[in-house]
Amino acid sequence: MKAVGLTRYLPITDPESLMDIELDIPEVSGRDLLVRVHAVSVNPVDTKVRKPKDKVEPSPKILGWDAAGEVVKTGPECTYFQVGDKVFYAGDLTRSGSNAEYQLIDERIVGVMPQSLNFAQAAALPLTAVTAWEALFDRLQIVQEPAHNKGKSLLIIGGAGGVGSIAIQLASKLAGITVVATASRPETEKWVRELGAHHVVNHRQDLMQQMAAIGIVQPDYIFCCNDTDTYFPVMAALIKPQGRICSIVETVRPVDINLLKNKSAAFVWELMYTRSMYQTDDMVEQHNILNIVARLVDQGLVTTTLKQTLSPINAENLRKAHAQLEAGTTIGKIVLSSWH
Repeated sequence: MKAVGLTRYLPITDPESLMDIELDIPEVSGRDLLVRVHAVSVNPVDTKVRKPKDKVEPSPKILGWDAAGEVVKTGPECTYFQVGDKVFYAGDLTRSGSNAEYQLIDERIVGVMPQSLNFAQAAALPLTAVTAWEALFDRLQIVQEPAHNKGKSLLIIGGAGGVGSIAIQLASKLAGITVVATASRPETEKWVRELGAHHVVNHRQDLMQQMAAIGIVQPDYIFCCNDTDTYFPVMAALIKPQGRICSIVETVRPVDINLLKNKSAAFVWELMYTRSMYQTDDMVEQHNILNIVARLVDQGLVTTTLKQTLSPINAENLRKAHAQLEAGTTIGKIVLSSWH
């Protein structure tokens, strides 16, 4: 089968940073599905795993943590899917990735693909949808009842990125909470408003002043999708007493968690790979989340955040997508479709 992999961790400008390779099709066992991958999307996690470091892989490492495709074989313990089912999923950091024609994936972290979407549109959704869902409803503990959230507010820092774009939709349309999203360019401001943000503030300017100007001095919740180090002090200053802050961006240096003590405010991490990485008892929740998201998409409540499609899936196009993500100006998601 065709695949794109690496053996050395190099700058994306180096042709050997991602290479076209041939591999054997893997064999199924246990609760694994063998999926023929039709489309993949590229996420910041891809660039972080691939970033230059002094390490050589003995055999090619396959990246990729978003895919849509078709089940071609099922393991003997599978009960959720059958051959021919169209599926979408975000994968498992501890296993070989989706940048291959065929991939093994545990059925407990796979969802039924939305019927109203094609493979490319569906591939843009899994990682960001699961991350946003877990951040809002598991980590921040927002209740999915609009009546419960009357008068409550959520600040999303980095609203125009992949995760922020889904979080805006889920928070405003499903939870009925007032959403303030950050955006710094006219095109990103337009994007987040179209997705359902009630207010937009510029994360490159004074957030305290801007939040005061729109009458939301202390948001109940803050979801950080961009540079935890930089925004931690202002998040601590803004958050409502007894409020909750969630981040998906790792810190480079220590942050002063004492800033939250007097407010009895909570800071919590979200990593959507926790459940698969540790094989948690509730790992199947990601299967459930993806199925709910698929229904919301088919009902028109959530839209795919696909903004750009490259074809075919090969090393050259994946290097282009990685370079674009590393430039830091991407709106929505970049998807690669078809192997031919």
